[in-house]
Parts: sequence; C-alpha cells; structure tokens
Amino acid sequence: MNEVEKYILQFPEEVQYILRKVRTLVKDNAPEAEELITYGMPGYKTNKKPLVYFAAFKNHIGFYATPSGHSEFKDDLAKYKQGKGSVQFPLDQPMPYELMERIVKFRVVENMSKTTRKRKSIA
Repeated sequence: MNEVEKYILQFPEEVQYILRKVRTLVKDNAPEAEELITYGMPGYKTNKKPLVYFAAFKNHIGFYATPSGHSEFKDDLAKYKQGKGSVQFPLDQPMPYELMERIVKFRVVENMSKTTRKRKSIA
C-alpha cells in the first residue's frame, strides 16, 4: 500500500470514494505524473513541476491546481470558496469531476509547454 492509499484510508467511506475518484481522474489524464504525498496531501508532478494536489477536510475537498489552473477556470470556479491556488468543493454538493478533469488536462499542457520553452531557451 502506498502513501496516497494510506492517506485515503483515514477518511470515512463516502469521502474515500470521492478521493479515489479524484485520484483516478488525475492518473487517467496525467499517466506520466509522479504521485507523492506533499504538504500532507496527495500531490502530482509532471516534468518535475507541480501539477495538482487534493485533500479531504471535514466539509469539503480541497483542490489545488496552482494559481494559473484556477485563474484559467475562474468562471467555472466562481461559485466555490477559493484561495490563491485552491478551491473548496463542498461534500454536501455533487463533486465537479468533469471540471477537475479539465483543470488537470490544462495543467498537463501547461507543464509540458513550460518544459518545452525552457529547453528551447537552453539550446
């Protein structure tokens, strides 16, 4: 059992279900991502750069896609409580899995383009 699975198992079953679904959508859309526990929560990196993180709390799922991931989807995220690079999806509402998936896909492309630009500037 890896550290992310251990993290998930500490929550009630209904929250575990949500966390596993979020984990699966990240892994399906970023299969090359490195999975780790960072800042005490599941996190993913592509091209050695942060991709997304998520965490469970008493009343919500926190989703962290860096400020750029949130600013790109600001209209879609407007109805949720937010911080600079975070959003809170309440547990008593349907999880916006499709929105999370779009954010992950955006971040994958963003991380790839940052790496490509960096390689071009080195050459």
